[in-house]
Amino acid sequence: MLGLKLAIVAVGRFGAKDPERLLFETYAARLKPPLEMIEVEERRLTGAARQKREGELLLGAVPAGAAIVAMDGRGEVLSSEALAARLDRFRDQGVGRLAFLIGGADGHDEPVRSRAAFCYSFGAATWPHLMVRAMLAEQLYRAGTILDGHPYHRA
Repeated sequence: MLGLKLAIVAVGRFGAKDPERLLFETYAARLKPPLEMIEVEERRLTGAARQKREGELLLGAVPAGAAIVAMDGRGEVLSSEALAARLDRFRDQGVGRLAFLIGGADGHDEPVRSRAAFCYSFGAATWPHLMVRAMLAEQLYRAGTILDGHPYHRA
């Protein structure tokens, strides 16, 4: 579909019965290859120390050779078509793997944002982080269908 291996690297863990998990898994499985979920967690620290440690854990969990996209409220707001075009450019530039990073409650620290190829936002609203995983999976699937000319996307 996209010709890219995609992963979400996120702070926190899905619970076994979280409804967002089912929604995420529905769209993740539609992608070929399937979207990978990598979860990291820091429970001991608080405040700025926690944010820093979460950033270290996120960057340390990025699959080898992957370009990084940071999900960040200060990032670019893209239409589905613009996201598809951005993914297509990554593919055309020879990028074979992308990792989308979702931070904890305090967001990303500067080292994460500075390592990102770009920062991507779902807009000014604050979304629950588990919902962002499901929404991102759907948008990645939608981007693939746009690039394939599949009728799933109708604007």
